[in-house]
Amino acid sequence: MSWTMSGWARQARAAAVSAAAIAVSVGGFAQAANSAPTADSHVLRVCADPNYMPYSNKAGEGFENKVAELVAKAMGRKLEYRWASYRARGGFSNFLAENLDAKKCDVVMNLPYGDNEEGYTKPYYYSSYVFVTRKDKHYHIRSMNSVSMRSIKIGFEAGTTPETAMKMLGLINNSVPFHIASNPNASPKSMLQAVQDDKVGVMITWEPAIGYFLKDYPDLQIARVPSEEYGPGLPAVNYTYGMAMGVRKHDTALKAELNKVIAAHKAQLAAVLAKYDVKLYPNPRHVNFSNQ
Repeated sequence: MSWTMSGWARQARAAAVSAAAIAVSVGGFAQAANSAPTADSHVLRVCADPNYMPYSNKAGEGFENKVAELVAKAMGRKLEYRWASYRARGGFSNFLAENLDAKKCDVVMNLPYGDNEEGYTKPYYYSSYVFVTRKDKHYHIRSMNSVSMRSIKIGFEAGTTPETAMKMLGLINNSVPFHIASNPNASPKSMLQAVQDDKVGVMITWEPAIGYFLKDYPDLQIARVPSEEYGPGLPAVNYTYGMAMGVRKHDTALKAELNKVIAAHKAQLAAVLAKYDVKLYPNPRHVNFSNQ
């Protein structure tokens, strides 16, 4: 999934690892489905991408798959999937319109908290855009205003908050856009490889998209992009977002039930995310960024 938050949800839906077979439940309670089933209080119908690791795939290997399994089990429901690409024509917004809004499913496992198009639960995690650099370069990049940002090539996911900030700061002319969130054949791993191969000096991307692959790149390091003000009187630009589960706007009953699961299973949800190296950050409203 890139967003502004709009590009990952609408980046962070970023990555592609092949998956062949129809999904089977790892926990024994999931069932694949790609028709438009009728509403059933005993079934949790989830919209998911069939080939977008580390988020989800038909083999049930992504962290959204694992979150969906946990939630369905906690609700005492059978898990069924509506498979559709986040990265098809029209992107994530079109995916929501043609699947969730069309009632082909009832919930998505990853939606920016505060989304204007859909209903959403309370956030079940907060994560952030990060700087990815090679350790041996010693760039010490800790903000968009770091001195090194003026002298090295910058990679970024197109259509995201960092792109907007780079335009404001006059950094865009020395940058390279990546289009992971709009290319079904691309993987976020390619962004890490670009840093490893010195094609860019720094990559700015959504951490949940690349954390899963970082173990394969021991020479790379990450640092959170902090909230910053880029001009007098301008509001701070934030790079940390809460991620929720998405439902149709008026499906208040399902939203309430999902919120109960989130509240009762915080530790289990955090454990799922940790297995995929999704780095969690504090709610930005509770952080004093002036001290960073």
